[in-house]
Amino acid sequence: MEVTFWGVRGSIPATGPGTVRYGGNTSCVTVLLESGALVIIDCGTGARNLGLSLREGPFGRGKGHATILLSHGHWDHIQGFPFFLPLYVPGNVFEIHGGAASPALLEQVLEGQMAAQFFPVQSFRNMGATVHLHAVEDEREFRVGGAKVRAHGNPHGPTGALAFRIEDAGRVLVYASDAGYATGGADAGSLALYRDADLLIHDSTYTPEDRALRLDRGLSSFEDALDAAARAGARKLALFHYDQDYSDHDVDEICDRARRAAASRSPAVDVVGAAEGLTLRV
Repeated sequence: MEVTFWGVRGSIPATGPGTVRYGGNTSCVTVLLESGALVIIDCGTGARNLGLSLREGPFGRGKGHATILLSHGHWDHIQGFPFFLPLYVPGNVFEIHGGAASPALLEQVLEGQMAAQFFPVQSFRNMGATVHLHAVEDEREFRVGGAKVRAHGNPHGPTGALAFRIEDAGRVLVYASDAGYATGGADAGSLALYRDADLLIHDSTYTPEDRALRLDRGLSSFEDALDAAARAGARKLALFHYDQDYSDHDVDEICDRARRAAASRSPAVDVVGAAEGLTLRV
């Protein structure tokens, strides 16, 4: 699998001179499976640049096919959806899997942000591409391009967010953004999903000090992420979903602190800071 980051921020885009190196767009990650199938995880504002990058290939000619996995419906995970150009090209086909009780409710989430008072361009129903919606059942396995996919609901403040496990060609990728565990860290269900991941992309919104002041937001610190990775036996941890108020310098410090903590307490875990444009081979 080839994993590329298109947006790594949380809550709201944070562009400007202070966020050049890690990027200011919100959550969007692509996974290129061994079969060549494309999986897109979340459609934050990073999806816009992803769409632009796909224009010269099959997606620009109406011959593209991709799967989109949506962890939840908060704006920083769907706000790039209306600006994802391949959705406007007739002939393209997208399978969207999301955490809603039914496909109709998932459609309401996506259509809601494209109502005329918010997005006076086009509605969800008239985008051009063929879109099939699927409600994800917790813990139930489904197939995408030859890969096995399973989801688990993590606590996220008053709501929840799906974490996804993708198993392809003997390798395991886990995406776990927007996780806010109770005291004691990740529970048994979350750890089972993360178990032996070759790459765990985990919410690392805050420093431990800042998270202690914002427990009601349902997000993790880098310490929470490292603890989950170590307990699950993950080999590589990608820190992800940085707070919008953190500059590149702040994220550097988070990554440095996480690496030092891993070296002293969990040396088997390799820590990397996710950044826009970074590609990892899993």
